[in-house]
Amino acid sequence: MQIADVIAEFDTMLANLDTWLGAASTHAQGKGFAVDVLVGARLAPDQFALDRQVQSACDAAKFAAAYLSGTAAPAHPDSETTIAELRARIHTCRAYLGSFTPGAFAEGEQRPVSPAWMQGNSVRGDRYLHRVGVPNFYFHVVSAYAILRHNGVPLGKQDYLGLASVTDTSTW
Repeated sequence: MQIADVIAEFDTMLANLDTWLGAASTHAQGKGFAVDVLVGARLAPDQFALDRQVQSACDAAKFAAAYLSGTAAPAHPDSETTIAELRARIHTCRAYLGSFTPGAFAEGEQRPVSPAWMQGNSVRGDRYLHRVGVPNFYFHVVSAYAILRHNGVPLGKQDYLGLASVTDTSTW
């Protein structure tokens, strides 16, 4: 799979995540509670809450695109405290991902990637993407999905895959 295809999949899953947060708002309204209480929800005491899961999914996607295109990622302070703000963060990240053309990643597989947490070490772009970027992104997306499900938001596999409203599969 080409890097541009992976970045496009990140965009698709972020769109799905945005839809789930919208479903959370609808669910909260129907049940009579403030949706923003879900921002601090988590599955385990030592796990990130929903806000950090969404922020981390966005960060994983934007950093992968930046590293593999040889550009600097935009800074996004982790200051979101509402579902609406988390959705805005997703929209900002998706706009950033949409700013890349496939050609931006032409040398990405061989490009050395050296995130700050690697303390000066680097890894080839293809290894970063497949061993860190993709698994890290999906870890946080799945965790956000699970937190919402755990808190009663009516989501299913079709929602996770983004197929809940798809009736025309001819473009697959």
